[in-house]
Amino acid sequence: MLKGKTAVVTGGTQGIGFEIAKKLAENGAAVAIVDVCPPEKAAPAAEAIAALGVTCRTYQCNVADSTQVAETCKQILTDLGRVDILVNNAGITRDNLILKMSEADFDAVVDVNLKGAFYMTKQFYRTMMKQRYGKIINISSVSGLFGNAGQANYSASKAGIVGLTKSTAKELASRGVTVNAIAPGFIATSMTTAFQDNAELKKAIPMGRFGKPEEVAGLALFLASPMSDYITGEVIRIDGGMAM
Repeated sequence: MLKGKTAVVTGGTQGIGFEIAKKLAENGAAVAIVDVCPPEKAAPAAEAIAALGVTCRTYQCNVADSTQVAETCKQILTDLGRVDILVNNAGITRDNLILKMSEADFDAVVDVNLKGAFYMTKQFYRTMMKQRYGKIINISSVSGLFGNAGQANYSASKAGIVGLTKSTAKELASRGVTVNAIAPGFIATSMTTAFQDNAELKKAIPMGRFGKPEEVAGLALFLASPMSDYITGEVIRIDGGMAM
């Protein structure tokens, strides 16, 4: 389905990012993983994806640093020749009530989650525009759609992703580039470990369980594939019905 395509996935060494990178690779895409972790920690993810028979390279980069992003994206294009799919998945949390939240924690979350997506998009914007083809997939959250107590910074950053997605989609639609967002609910990853046994929380989810990272990856594959060529500017929830 994606043979001959190259995908860049930020935050791709674990959790949702890794499952997306793996799913794209399983369908034939070469993969570049961009992650803040050092090469030795990224190696297991890269090896697992390369074992699928595709090219996989890892790049250490803090997406909140525009200079690092520019240098990394330039290197990716040098190494792999083109970029067809960009998945802006890198994200962090620094949860607290607003009264107790530091300015540094607010800024850190916005810098990684929102500005990181902006920086990555900007670097590949011209490339996709010239190709007259591209798929940009931004990972938002239901917290960005409805808010969540104790997550003003996270919710604001993920709401910003929605605006960034729609604006970019309008700018690039005439060039054959689609831009969409995925808004996961509670997904069973290391970020939600503390909540996964919370019975009351599961009651708030009509399907009665947390989602799986590979389920989010399946949606990302659809948005990265030709099957979604006429879909752009959309925010698709994957939350077991929680936000209905």
